[in-house]
Amino acid sequence: MTHPRTNPATPGADNEWTDAGGTTLAHTPPTELRGHLTDHLGGAARAWLHQALDEAADHPGTHGPISVWELRIAEAGRRCGPEHADAARVLILHAARADADALTRVYFQGTAAERRAVLHALPHLVAGREALPLVEDALRTNDTRLLAAAVGPYAARHLDPHQWRHAVLKCLFTGVPVATVADLDRRAHRDAELARMLGDYAAERTAAGRPVPEDLHRVLTLTDPTATPPAPAAECGTRGTDGKES
Repeated sequence: MTHPRTNPATPGADNEWTDAGGTTLAHTPPTELRGHLTDHLGGAARAWLHQALDEAADHPGTHGPISVWELRIAEAGRRCGPEHADAARVLILHAARADADALTRVYFQGTAAERRAVLHALPHLVAGREALPLVEDALRTNDTRLLAAAVGPYAARHLDPHQWRHAVLKCLFTGVPVATVADLDRRAHRDAELARMLGDYAAERTAAGRPVPEDLHRVLTLTDPTATPPAPAAECGTRGTDGKES
């Protein structure tokens, strides 16, 4: 299953798959991620990745204190380089068919980079709300890259209105561009409570002599009840226990 991407990914120092329009890793089908890495990794890194994916596919689940594929996630930065590590980790999680329990273990035992990869992988692997505590945990941090990964399509699908509004405000507080908030146009449309919260925040900033973020005005415009309703967002497929995407 493929999904259109209106904003092409642009290379960055830390993550080639960060773009101005959202969390690209979470929106890009794993087959496309794998094709990209196959084209861009050097020979040794490409061979390592293919072996890691084969191991994860052949031995998913938990084996002993830690699975081989979990070790490969920890190695990804060194093996594939920081610009490709996030995508490699997402692919390993997908190949291992990691469920909510496995994702939770990797998230809480992992580094910030590994936690970010788990968040990017959620829409590819978890259909229900059982992994929502991971998003909630990330939204409590001030790590801007973790926050940006947390407000992807899984959050857009499952955060309740109260949680989602506070996630948008957290992005404004910390300087995370609201362009990273998946499905922003649809969820903000005609949201009077979000408009009130944004107005209160803008008033507080103004009273303190501080500038109001430009992104706040963008979101406030989206809450306008007279605005044209946005088109439905494309759903990102999740992989079931049979290994097929739905």
